[in-house]
Amino acid sequence: MKNIEMEACLIIEEIYKEYYSVIFRYIICRIKCKHDAEDLVQDVFVHLLDYDKMLQKSTIRSFLFTITRNIVIDYLRCYYRKQEMVSYAYENVIESTCEPEKEIIAKDLLTIERMKLNTFPQQRKKVYSMSRFEEKNIYEISEELQLSMSTVENHLFTGRKIMRNYIRMCI
Repeated sequence: MKNIEMEACLIIEEIYKEYYSVIFRYIICRIKCKHDAEDLVQDVFVHLLDYDKMLQKSTIRSFLFTITRNIVIDYLRCYYRKQEMVSYAYENVIESTCEPEKEIIAKDLLTIERMKLNTFPQQRKKVYSMSRFEEKNIYEISEELQLSMSTVENHLFTGRKIMRNYIRMCI
């Protein structure tokens, strides 16, 4: 029994070294967040450990990508569910109030947003402000700041995520 477990650990170690970067690229292409992608890659290999008694060299590659695909799908479902909940909560707060209250809430949220924006790193602050307040798209921002489009996307993704979480805590 120990011999089978040792063999499975050696297979997993070998697969980890061989496929880490491939799995990481696969995940990052789908979720666009480096930190979450690194966590998900680790989750893939942790899940692989659960199946150590079933592992065979001939089938491990397809098994690995099946696990990866399922983990990415679960992550995206959770991510979009959270987005829906936040937007639903925000809309309900605005819709359940009368017109003067809506204006006050909107001004308060804008004030909160600007205060949190001042805590962002300089580059992220510029990118977020240009997108949010100047209504510029990723291409325009990347041209103006002379950054790659993927850098701008990463700043926007991270900035929006931080801002949503902060506003969610304030509501």
